[in-house]
Amino acid sequence: MAQGKPKNKSILVETLYQENEKRLKLEILSGKGSFHKKITEKDIHSPGLALAGFVDLFTYRRVQVCGNTEQTYLKKLTAAQRIKSLRKVFSFDIPCFVVTAERDMPPEFIDLAKEYQISVFRTPFATTRLIQLLGDYLDEKFAPTAFVHGSMVDVYGIGILLSGRSGIGKSEVALDLVARGHRLVADDVVTICLRTGGFLMGMVNETLQFHMEIRGLGNVDILSMFGIRGIRKQKRVEVQVELVDWDESESYERLGLKEITAEILGVKVPLVRLPIYPGKNISMIVEVIALNQLLKSFGYFAALEFQENILKKMKSKLDLSKDNLDHFFE
Repeated sequence: MAQGKPKNKSILVETLYQENEKRLKLEILSGKGSFHKKITEKDIHSPGLALAGFVDLFTYRRVQVCGNTEQTYLKKLTAAQRIKSLRKVFSFDIPCFVVTAERDMPPEFIDLAKEYQISVFRTPFATTRLIQLLGDYLDEKFAPTAFVHGSMVDVYGIGILLSGRSGIGKSEVALDLVARGHRLVADDVVTICLRTGGFLMGMVNETLQFHMEIRGLGNVDILSMFGIRGIRKQKRVEVQVELVDWDESESYERLGLKEITAEILGVKVPLVRLPIYPGKNISMIVEVIALNQLLKSFGYFAALEFQENILKKMKSKLDLSKDNLDHFFE
């Protein structure tokens, strides 16, 4: 299973604005001077201490959010003091500022932002809400990412990642599952991100979208063919099903007591190795895997339940034999 983890992620200020203009209702106050600058850190910073003159620990490479504290402090200064304070802050290579709750910053703030070519945006959202929304966006953009060769399908609400050697039939199984009423997330290349909270999110590949290559047929468009019911843009990765060629010399799991896991981006995912051969109904088995995982999420483990029942019956028979033996020697 091929994986790749991009390093040194960054996004342009222009990208941040374009992708959040409507969502955060952003208004440009000082032009597009820093649209070409890169945001290289996902965390957000409030520049209150820096405006007060303490810049020793100023994390200027982050998006700077100005709320009530910054506005109130600047308004208490004289015009000359404001200019001195702002010039000290603006001399750093800051990507951009976001002013919250539609506050009006002092005119010197906007004038110097234009002079130093730093874009200032304004939003109607309160500071706490803005940090939450913008933080979620940046978390997604800067999340560790892997690119996995395989297919991903939402089966009964369970995110199933199909993997295996090239040509083993991953796309065909995914197509059959979609035809059975399930939903395709991605085919051929699955983009997987590590989200805050330690879970993996599988997403559609932006280049391939919902196109699928079926050998012997060619490229098919799942969205056009099955409509919106046949796709979804992202889904949590909950089980990996690895399709493997049947090998008589191999010893495959038969009881399901041994839990096997795969590791993606440092996160362990339940792994089912599924041997295939002509005539085997793989799609139906994948549906059963999804249903079994649903039962596990409710605390029911069929294999363990089966084992416990067998052990109880064995113990009962042993106890009964012991009682008969004791009675014989009385």
